[in-house]
Amino acid sequence: MALTIAIVGRPNVGKSTLFNRLVGKKIALVDDSPGVTRDRKEAKGTLGDLEFELIDTAGFEDVTDNSLEARMRHQTELAIQEADLSIFLIDTRVGVTPIDDRFAKLLREYDKPVVLGANKCEGKQGDAGLYEAYALGFGEPIPLSAEHGEGMAELYQAIREAMPAETARPTSEMDRPESEWMDDETLFDPEREELPEPEERPLKLAVAGRPNAGKSTLVNALLESDRVLTGPEAGITRDSVSIAWEYNGRQIKLVDTAGLRKKSKVQEKLERMSTGETIHSIKYADVVALVMDSREAFEKQDLQIADFILREGRGLIFVCTKWDLVENPGERRRELEDMARKLLPQCKGAALVTVSGMTGRNLDKLMAAALKTFDDWSARVKTRDLNDWLGHVVQKHPPPAPGGQRIKPRYMAQMKTRPPTFVLMASRGDQMPESYKRYLLNEMREAFGLPGVPIRLFVRQGKNPFADKK
Repeated sequence: MALTIAIVGRPNVGKSTLFNRLVGKKIALVDDSPGVTRDRKEAKGTLGDLEFELIDTAGFEDVTDNSLEARMRHQTELAIQEADLSIFLIDTRVGVTPIDDRFAKLLREYDKPVVLGANKCEGKQGDAGLYEAYALGFGEPIPLSAEHGEGMAELYQAIREAMPAETARPTSEMDRPESEWMDDETLFDPEREELPEPEERPLKLAVAGRPNAGKSTLVNALLESDRVLTGPEAGITRDSVSIAWEYNGRQIKLVDTAGLRKKSKVQEKLERMSTGETIHSIKYADVVALVMDSREAFEKQDLQIADFILREGRGLIFVCTKWDLVENPGERRRELEDMARKLLPQCKGAALVTVSGMTGRNLDKLMAAALKTFDDWSARVKTRDLNDWLGHVVQKHPPPAPGGQRIKPRYMAQMKTRPPTFVLMASRGDQMPESYKRYLLNEMREAFGLPGVPIRLFVRQGKNPFADKK
């Protein structure tokens, strides 16, 4: 049985700092301003020999209306319900506040184990707040400094006493690194074995786009639950939220990201941090769903995001949301397909799916497109088939002859998958123009069924066997 721990408390007490400390890396945004965390963020944490699922939560606000703060409080309560144990943090430099008292009362209503953490206890400034913490009724508080790593041994002991050790979850192999490139000496050996089958692991599907395009609404519709915050306000999502999910028996790692605005408009430190998180999520995704409002799709910022996704070698699908608000859907879809073809020729054939997060329209088509794109992104082409194809396309359209000396392609091999990466050995390969490389890539997409997938092609010049002879 897995142990799930939620870190809870009012805003700005150090929850995300402790979350990062237990996870072992900085994956939650941390800033001095209160209310940075809004969505629940989950990751695998360790403390000594304990391994557990950890949930970072938004700061507790004592509001119950329809405001953003009230929706954040609802997400925190859901985290407490899902967790086996809560670490209740207070700021000892401020002391116990009325909100801490009300939150302690709420925690007691759930009747689940609570470990009371007295954070920011470094030095003597937190002594008074540490003694005040006894009044909350959760036993002896654990003096901590999440920023400096103090008190971790005491926290470990408190968790062990609250929950049995056998509930710790073993480390997953979800994030093992991809295989390295093959050795150059074996790459062009005709007798070498083909690329091994890619390791079976969860598909990392990131949902990206401009602010207020409907990304979080789409994620909730896919999960069929209010897992992430949504609302009419732009820029609600700040952190990238990674969610483990199973779709038709397939393990998916679904990542909701913060909206990407034009670089010139990103001024505040917190938004720069959110943008960095989104870029990191795209870089480490397998497939990225570029979400656009159907009524204003393929604007300049959308094109820049798509270009970045492709340059990073990620699989790309276009997702046009809010389709239930579109008039003349047939005509509008033809317009969108035409724009995709003209404005982004480098991803010719990428899937375009029209969806509605509010009604659930075409969500099955979205996932089918994501799975198909992932399979194409993981494609392996046999060396024999690749070179048979090379001979055909070169005969159909020979390379140019710069300076009167023709470029002669000799041999081609696939170096890796995800994305498909190939090396072409050719005499005078360093003189091959980009236009001919594009010709080879377009022919390859059509011949091997790789629409919309970024393909990398490296051209190397073969060694001259007479170069060292006089």
